[in-house]
Amino acid sequence: MATIWNRTEQLDALQSGETTLWDVVVIGGGAAGLGAALDAVSRGYRTALFEQHDFAKGTSSRSTKLIHGGVRYLRQGNLGLVTEALRERGLLLRNAPGLVTPQKFAIPHLGRWDRWYYGAGLRLYDQLSGKWGISPTRHLSRDDLSRMVPTLQHPQLRGGTLYYDAQFDDARLAIALAQAIVRRGGLALNYLRVTELVKQHQRVSGVVVTDQETQRAYRVHARVVINATGVFSDALRRLDEPSATPMILPSQGIHLVVDHKFLPGETAIMIPRTTDGRVLFAIPWHRHTLLGTTDTPVSQICLEPRPLMGEVEYLLRHLADYLQPAPTLADVTSMFAGLRPLVRPGGPSSGTAAISREHVVLVSPSQLVSVIGGKWTTYRKMAEDVMQKAIAVANLPPRESATATISLDASSSDLAGVIETSGDDGIRAATGPRAASLTLPLPAEAVRYFVQHEMARTVEDILARRTRWLLLDAAASAQAAADLARGMAGELGRDDAWATQQAADFCRLAEGYRLEARPG
Repeated sequence: MATIWNRTEQLDALQSGETTLWDVVVIGGGAAGLGAALDAVSRGYRTALFEQHDFAKGTSSRSTKLIHGGVRYLRQGNLGLVTEALRERGLLLRNAPGLVTPQKFAIPHLGRWDRWYYGAGLRLYDQLSGKWGISPTRHLSRDDLSRMVPTLQHPQLRGGTLYYDAQFDDARLAIALAQAIVRRGGLALNYLRVTELVKQHQRVSGVVVTDQETQRAYRVHARVVINATGVFSDALRRLDEPSATPMILPSQGIHLVVDHKFLPGETAIMIPRTTDGRVLFAIPWHRHTLLGTTDTPVSQICLEPRPLMGEVEYLLRHLADYLQPAPTLADVTSMFAGLRPLVRPGGPSSGTAAISREHVVLVSPSQLVSVIGGKWTTYRKMAEDVMQKAIAVANLPPRESATATISLDASSSDLAGVIETSGDDGIRAATGPRAASLTLPLPAEAVRYFVQHEMARTVEDILARRTRWLLLDAAASAQAAADLARGMAGELGRDDAWATQQAADFCRLAEGYRLEARPG
């Protein structure tokens, strides 16, 4: 049965609780914030989460779509991080089977010793997985590799190594987490921006949040406030303490989406060496091929980062050495960028690719708890760590986290039921990472579901995150915007002017995802 996740009801609950004391308030609706809020509510604490835009609007919907231990970290010798991530990978495969699935990867061998080097490293990867392993690593002959990945070609190709990790749909997992919070009695609200940290006796004691739709402000009292705002963490820390030392070193990673023909079949490719030390991927995703990623230091932080032409050309140039036919600029149907909230290192570094993806938890003099860094794979462990600190700060009664056993597949089942009822085979099981995305134009039943059960408020919410059309085909999503806006207006009680503005806003946004719309 679907969860009624109604924004009006959530706001009513927030208003009625303005005079009460929340145990935990979480700021940020990405992986870190949703994980922290679910951990808190699973322990029985009264919990509210606020996101200034939409859930997973930022980096958390712009990942490489992988839940993985991190082969690159294995090469760096960070066995602790790899082991932790592999355990979390196993928990997600068990707890979110409709959202996280096993994924085969092939590493091409070009050199004489590659078979032994990658074979030994990935067998260690298997051993570190322990009981959470997926399937054993094995050697592929050149003929085996060609049958499995027919477009993988290189004049020096000798064979390959086959290993397993996991793939997921990041934005769909975020929605599943938010629904899990609500199912357990917590609040999870989008489009509520924190405009003030409330302090009492020089200690953070709550927040003022402003509804971005109505501009109404709510004063929320809390025993502890958690800053889980990703790349915006330093900005919130400065709101608390203007002299706070910056902790974020943002790095931009971009992805390109091309037709499925460039990587037919179900096997992804991992290219372990590039000129700057990056690992590159070509991955089958929603009947398209996802290419990524880069690691470019940036100085400006924004909600809508844009790929640089140098990054686009970098990916296409390197992947052209391995894929035949090779994708070109004309083949890119969408491109997107995300900003990684890397923790600023204490000393000099050779570049952002060398910086660990581990997270840190900080407590300010006013007792604001901030979680910084990390990645999707270890979001649950991040949440446990930040909650342990929050419990100590707020002197909450200690209780065990239940997140290791919480199912996160319910929202997928609910939507599948709506799809079955609608009779549209094109949108069946749309939340699975390998299933087709919802066909365009979207059926009315799906639009109604996204509005009523997943708190979609804008055309972007549906085309970018409830479905993934903006990331798959920017031009097609722009063409669908006007009809979708009219359908949403009916569900939300908006007028024609709202629908017109929504369509126009989305089309402007989609321009940034289209390569042909970019200046040369």
